[in-house]
Amino acid sequence: MFKMSAVTTGLVATNCYTIINEETNEAIMIDASGDPKYLLEEIRANESNPVAILLTHAHFDHVDAVKMIKSEYPGTEVIIGVNDEKLLADPTLNLSMSFMGEPVSASADRTVSDGEVIELIGIKITCIEVPGHTIGGMCYYMPELGCIFDGDTLFHGSIGRSDFPTGDGEALVTNIREKLFTLPEETKVFPGHDSETTIGWEKANNMFFR
Repeated sequence: MFKMSAVTTGLVATNCYTIINEETNEAIMIDASGDPKYLLEEIRANESNPVAILLTHAHFDHVDAVKMIKSEYPGTEVIIGVNDEKLLADPTLNLSMSFMGEPVSASADRTVSDGEVIELIGIKITCIEVPGHTIGGMCYYMPELGCIFDGDTLFHGSIGRSDFPTGDGEALVTNIREKLFTLPEETKVFPGHDSETTIGWEKANNMFFR
């Protein structure tokens, strides 16, 4: 019923995901970076309709393709955690000036809060705010699919950086332990960079939690 694809693209090799409901042909995207041509390949191939872009956080390498996708699909709703929204329009906080030398900005159509449950393309999504990489990093947990999209929060054997504006390393470790490690161990983790992992593997092996 649901088809998922991933594209790694952009200046710092960001993982961007697409989920398509094969019955309704509606799609959601998780983060949008780099060349939209590659991000939209699966959507165009299936003649799907993207209804939303879920942003895990506001750093430039997760949002720099949002405007171009919105220009092609204006009905697509851009969703971000309520506490990260202010970073979207601030080139200093979203790191675009320091990494790219030019401002990048985007705007959200809707914000979500910690613990909020939304439904898109027939999937119930629990929004889990995990501050630390940014002040309002949001993870999107989809129990029906047995997975979570966590941006730059938890990586395979590592965690996200916390030395950027609004970051907090202690909060990041604490929140991962309290909010993500309570999920079923078989839950697949699809991060914003590098390879996928599982909650169980990270609990047993991640050096930051030994």
